Amino acid sequence: MFPTTQTLAVFAVATLVLLVIPGPSVVYVMARSIEQGRGAGLMAMLGLETGAFVHAVVAATGLASVLAASPTAFTVIRWAGAAYLVYLAVRQFRTPCADASSTGSRSSGWRLYRDGMLVDLLNPKTCLFFVAFLPQFVDGSRGSAEGQMMTLGMCFVVLAAMCDGAYALASGGLSSRIRSGRFGGRTNRATGGVYVVLAAIAVAT
Repeated sequence: MFPTTQTLAVFAVATLVLLVIPGPSVVYVMARSIEQGRGAGLMAMLGLETGAFVHAVVAATGLASVLAASPTAFTVIRWAGAAYLVYLAVRQFRTPCADASSTGSRSSGWRLYRDGMLVDLLNPKTCLFFVAFLPQFVDGSRGSAEGQMMTLGMCFVVLAAMCDGAYALASGGLSSRIRSGRFGGRTNRATGGVYVVLAAIAVAT
């Protein structure tokens, strides 16, 4: 019921090629890290990977096929995800610039985790990605396809956590410099702008 070592190796290489290219998740994690530091970026990353894990489970159990076959469900979730990103943007824009780096305006670890998880869960393209990508590495002669897809999904989540975590650490290193510089009071505005762009991408694609 598990993929062969060779299959896992090929899958890992293919996954890493996809993950090292910055996408919406990376942009989201970097924005959080720059705004509040490495810890915030890592909490956002954990939320994103939790959402990815749920998508992997859904794909392995076959429920994702229902979404793939339903344009209406896909559209509803897509717009819900975009709306949530806009909500995050509005929340950022309403934070006074002068308080952008103050303790009172900093998101709690739980809220960072929750936001990251919802951003990923409300992205139907992630679900469809698992539906299209994982089955290519399933070997029917090795038993349960569900078990193999779950193993591959877990492998993806671990690799995604490593890549997104690396981006969080790297961008978090710039956080103090940016927040203490001339643009320090505008980091919340920049983060809000990132959310608006991500929402536009979610709707447009």
